[in-house]
Amino acid sequence: MMIRYKVLLSSLLLGGSISQSWGQAGKPAEPAGPLVIGAYGLGSFVVAHTPSVKHLSVSHPTGVELNVQRQTNGSAPWHAWYRYPKIGFALTYYDYHNPVLGQSYAAGVYINKSFWRTRRQELNFRIGTGVGYFPQAYDRETNHKNTIVSSRLNATIQTRLEYDVALSERVGLLLGLGLNHYSNGATSKPNFGINLPTVLLGLNYHQQRPFSPLPIGEAALMPPDVGRSFLEISTTAGVKQLDVQNSQKYWVNSVTVAAGRRVNRKSNLVVGLEGFYDRSLAAELRDTARTTDNLPDVKKAGVYLGHELLFGRLAFVSHLGFYVYNPYKSNKFYYERLGLKYFFTERFFGNIDLKVHRGAADVVECRLGMRL
Repeated sequence: MMIRYKVLLSSLLLGGSISQSWGQAGKPAEPAGPLVIGAYGLGSFVVAHTPSVKHLSVSHPTGVELNVQRQTNGSAPWHAWYRYPKIGFALTYYDYHNPVLGQSYAAGVYINKSFWRTRRQELNFRIGTGVGYFPQAYDRETNHKNTIVSSRLNATIQTRLEYDVALSERVGLLLGLGLNHYSNGATSKPNFGINLPTVLLGLNYHQQRPFSPLPIGEAALMPPDVGRSFLEISTTAGVKQLDVQNSQKYWVNSVTVAAGRRVNRKSNLVVGLEGFYDRSLAAELRDTARTTDNLPDVKKAGVYLGHELLFGRLAFVSHLGFYVYNPYKSNKFYYERLGLKYFFTERFFGNIDLKVHRGAADVVECRLGMRL
C-alpha cells in the first residue's frame, strides 16, 4: 500500500531546493538548463485496497497533465552525482466518472531521472509530490459514501516510468506507466486514500536534444563536509482526528535531538532521541476508560536510526524508530517516518514528515530545527 508515502503534503521544500548548492553565493550565475514542456492524456482505475472502498472501484478515471521540466546541467555539484535529472512542475486533472468522487485537481513538483539516454530516446523514472484538491470530499450528510477522501485538500505522491522517443528534432512521443496516490495523512477521517494506477500517452517539446551538460568542476568531485559529524535540535507540530464520530482536531507535538554524519556525496546517517505528546490519545483514554483514576501517561519517547538522501539543500528523510517510553500501548513498539527536509540557511531547516505505525498514517509533522 502507498499509504506510507503520504508525507508529501506540500511542495514547499522542493521549490527552491534544487536551484543551487552550497558555496555558490556571490559567483556569476551559470546558464540555466534547457526546458522540456509536456502534455499527456491519462487513463486509470481506482484500486480497491480495502473492502471499505470497493463500492468506489467501479469506474475508470481519465485525465490530462500539463508539465514543464528544467534539465539540470551541472550548475550545482549534485546534478552530476545523479546523472543530470530533470526538475519539473505539473498540473494534473482527473475526472473519476463517479458522482461520489467527482473530479480532482493537483499541482506538484518532481524529479525525473534518466536510466538510459541516447540521442533520440530516454527511459526515465519520475517521483513527485504536491497538493491535490477534491471538490466532493466526504460529508456525513451529503456525501457519506466517499470513504476514500475525507478532506478537500490532500497530499499527493506520483511515481512513474516514462519512455520518450524522438518524432522530430524537438518533439518526442511519451509513453508512461505510473501510480498516483492522494491522502490527507490522517488529519481527517475516514481516510483510506485513493490509489490510481495510470497509463499515459502524450508529447514532449525539447528545447535541446541531445542534451549537453556543462563541464564538471572540482566542486562536483567531493563535498568538503564528507566525513564530518553534526548535531541538530528540532520541534514538530501536527494535527489529527481521532475517528469519524469525533470530528475535533488534536495537536500532536514532539522534540528531537539528533546526531549525524555525512558519509558520502549523497548520504547522511543519523541517530536521534525524541519525545512525543499526542493530545488525541488523552481524549481516547477519557472516552474509553471506566474511571479517570490512574490513567497511563500518553507521552512517549523514542530512539531512531535514519538516512538522508541529499540533493543540494534538500534531503529525502527516512527513519525507523523504537519507543523506549510508552506507558499507553496505543500502537506497536516501533514507528517509521518519511519526509522532505530543506535548509533555508546553513543552520536552519524545515521538514514535512509523515509518521507511520505499521503502514498506517499517524500524523503529518511540520518540523523546524537548527544544526549546531
